[in-house]
Amino acid sequence: MELRIGRMAHGPRNAISDVTGVTVGHCTVDDASHKTGVTVVMPCRDDIYREKMVAACHVLNGFGKTAGLMQIGELGTLETPIALTNTLNVGLVHDAMVEYMCRRGEEGGYRITTVNPVVCECNDASLNDIRHRAVGQKEVFAAIESAGEDFALGDVGAGKGMTCHDLKGGIGTSSRVLEAAGQRFTLGVLVLTNHGSLRDLTIEGDPVGQKIYRTLREDTPDKGSCIMILATDLPVTSRQLGRIIRRCSVGLARLGSYIGHGSGEVMVGFSTANRIPEDAGMMTLRSIGEDWLDEAFRAAAEATEEAVVRSMLEAKSVTGFTGKTRRSLSEFWQPEESRGPSAVREA
Repeated sequence: MELRIGRMAHGPRNAISDVTGVTVGHCTVDDASHKTGVTVVMPCRDDIYREKMVAACHVLNGFGKTAGLMQIGELGTLETPIALTNTLNVGLVHDAMVEYMCRRGEEGGYRITTVNPVVCECNDASLNDIRHRAVGQKEVFAAIESAGEDFALGDVGAGKGMTCHDLKGGIGTSSRVLEAAGQRFTLGVLVLTNHGSLRDLTIEGDPVGQKIYRTLREDTPDKGSCIMILATDLPVTSRQLGRIIRRCSVGLARLGSYIGHGSGEVMVGFSTANRIPEDAGMMTLRSIGEDWLDEAFRAAAEATEEAVVRSMLEAKSVTGFTGKTRRSLSEFWQPEESRGPSAVREA
């Protein structure tokens, strides 16, 4: 599916993995009672604990249970992969990530006595019997093992049970190529979408949700959540990266989300350009000049907007444990039709 969102070019995969070294893996739990899973973003192929990355985080609305943000905010570095799952599974996934990092340390010949796993969540309870906490160490390790540059989107991994604008949500991604100071860089975004109201959904200025509402007649308050993970090879400081990731919110707003009271919009970003040795003394870091950040701001907004739409288009319709069905956007709308008057089909 070829979307035409924004004016910047995307990378070859149109994915967060267009940033060299970044991979993504899923493990999906799909049975009669469970529509859930875990998705893991691997920032690099080598040891991120010994060679940390510049990172930043931002909470737009804090109705959420993400773990690991405090240390990122204080130190401005990332030292583990980033896991995404459902709300009640944060503890078990966090425990699994600690085990994974301790094993990596043993393999590297050192002992880990403190570590800051980042585990983000959205609540999939409308389709998944979330009380069972169906995601544990086995699933987390399977997601890590499956990580690659090419990965599935939609109702997979952490996205299996998610709802976006009253349609099926899930995992989406997009990337943008930008120029700064005479060099080319890549910025990619991965989203876990579980937010928005149907009648607010707007794609490229088209009130798609209003048209779909005439068929579905469903419109719940904007009280879900959206996790946005941004990766880039642009050399930036943690402060600059914080400015960039806040522009992810522009992508949500352009699609019609007003960030409701019960929603948790969390942004986490990292740059692969500078690595921070664990035992660093004096360091010299590269960073772009402030005047060159505008293209990164636009890239973050465009990539987020497109990633959210892709999370809905790539998802199949899913029926949850109570019999509730979330329909796929693809049943009603396709990007090649988006400029015409009959963009929304009745279904």
